[in-house]
Amino acid sequence: MIAKPTGLQKLPSDLDENRLPQQIAVIMDGNGRWAQQRGFPRVMGHRKGVDTLKELLRCCRDWGIPGLTAYAFSTENWGRPSEEVDFLLTLFERVLRQQLSEMMAEEVRIRFVGNLEALPESLQAEIASAMEQTANNQGIEFTVASNYGGRQEIIAACRAIAQQVQEGRLSPDQVDEALFKQHLYTAHLPDPDLLIRTSGEMRISNFLLWQLAYAEIYVTDTLWPDFDRHAFHQALLAFQQRDRRFGKIRK
Repeated sequence: MIAKPTGLQKLPSDLDENRLPQQIAVIMDGNGRWAQQRGFPRVMGHRKGVDTLKELLRCCRDWGIPGLTAYAFSTENWGRPSEEVDFLLTLFERVLRQQLSEMMAEEVRIRFVGNLEALPESLQAEIASAMEQTANNQGIEFTVASNYGGRQEIIAACRAIAQQVQEGRLSPDQVDEALFKQHLYTAHLPDPDLLIRTSGEMRISNFLLWQLAYAEIYVTDTLWPDFDRHAFHQALLAFQQRDRRFGKIRK
């Protein structure tokens, strides 16, 4: 799943290795616009976007960032033209199948979160295989949000907890943030320190609504296929200039 590096292979000297985000989330926006600006079909932008994601994974590994979560397909994306949806789902399946050996070699541990049961059965099979085969890898943890919606995730967690209360296995006063987190798709992950959104859109689009409570948000006008290591470097510089108080006041 990891592409060959293109420049800035080592952590830039102006970044503090002790203040890097440990978990990054990305909204990979602008693939279609990138393609249309060049006179290509929108699907060509998605293909180029896969290459960008590969490079970002390698960059995270090279620079010592242990976790990356990518918003690959939202619950709202089903409303796109059927040809584009079909292409995206087929692309996911093909990339998983073709890149598995490379993920194994690079020690990538891949997980998928979202309502996976609604995806095509062939894609579900590739997802299950990839997660099983990479489960013991010790490299970067790569989480792919597919058929994911933050509101839907929260509703599902509420239903699961309510069912336990109804059955008498849980009392209402036991419900706290820690218990609620256990019922989220991302229960295995720390919350993101940094959210990156490309293409200049100033919204989080139903992505990780609970988890992003105290994430630093970085928005760039760069379209996702053009988001290279230099652009990532700028995002990390901006992150390290933030004063992360988590609602408190510095003394």
